[in-house]
Amino acid sequence: MKRIDLNADDGESYGRWKLGADETLFPILSSVNLATGFHAGDPLTIQKSVRLAKKHGVAPGAHPGFPDLVGFGRRDLAVTPEQVYADVLYQIGALDAFLKTEGIKMHHVKPHGALYLQMVRKKETAVAVAQAVKDYDPELPLVLLFGTPMEEAAREVGVRYVREAFPDRAYLSDGRLSPRSMEGSLIRDPQKAAERAVQMVLEGKIPALDGGEVEVRAETLCVHGDNPEAVEIARAVRQALEAAGVEIAAY
Repeated sequence: MKRIDLNADDGESYGRWKLGADETLFPILSSVNLATGFHAGDPLTIQKSVRLAKKHGVAPGAHPGFPDLVGFGRRDLAVTPEQVYADVLYQIGALDAFLKTEGIKMHHVKPHGALYLQMVRKKETAVAVAQAVKDYDPELPLVLLFGTPMEEAAREVGVRYVREAFPDRAYLSDGRLSPRSMEGSLIRDPQKAAERAVQMVLEGKIPALDGGEVEVRAETLCVHGDNPEAVEIARAVRQALEAAGVEIAAY
């Protein structure tokens, strides 16, 4: 039987500003990436999210991003590798404090937004993130995009890594995620996302937005929690995978 993890980016509320349907989404997932305060999330939200993950038996990981609350971490910042290293280390530690109080071990680290995409383009950024993860805990896996400098950096640093794919995002033929500014880059139809998830897991390839096909290798699939259709997409993805004989479980 094939096995795949199903994750989502969550815990992204801040103060009185609410985002996502975490209470409904968490039970559908096998792992979750929790915002750590730089792009979203605050101490109380982190605490609530950790307790919610514990309640539903969902494996929690850190979701560090650029220090960019206004831009939700999706603006590309000019940062040095030293800054990236320190920022990621800081954010991992912040989440881990709450995990330890609940008796939970951190499951993984998955970078967010513009930081994730900068790691795809710039190997020095990817190396800085990978080194921060390894230095914090050599057994902690880093979630990354297959066939990019992220994967090269992880191997170079010697950090464990898990490859990820996105049923709710379009890909370019070179393996990169298509920019959100491109028409068709966001998949909001739950059934279409579900079909793509099955293709990713069973066939290892999907149609590319700019033509042709793109190879996909993944041990985990991600649904973006800030997508208004996130719950419906996650539910459709899980149901389609299970109907295809795929087990949903954390890695």
